[in-house]
Amino acid sequence: MPGKSRHARQKLSRKEKQRKKLASLAQASQQPAVAQPYEPVAPAKEVSTPSVSMPASRPVRIDVHYPYIASELRRIGILAGAMLIVLIILSLVLP
Repeated sequence: MPGKSRHARQKLSRKEKQRKKLASLAQASQQPAVAQPYEPVAPAKEVSTPSVSMPASRPVRIDVHYPYIASELRRIGILAGAMLIVLIILSLVLP
């Protein structure tokens, strides 16, 4: 059925295309592991490695400002009040 492949085609987003590209590059760059014969190694004497002290990273505080919150809350309050008034009037008019 030659027409079936056309039905299965999808448009991929830019991120999905990048993921596929990176995945194929990662698979291509990986070479199969070559088995090496086991060679016993004599235990090494104590070797001191210099320890690198990294400063602990502190969480960065990001000040996020939402300038429209007050106006949006005001608009929501007005609409809710108007709906409540309409419901009260309708409950009085329509018994």
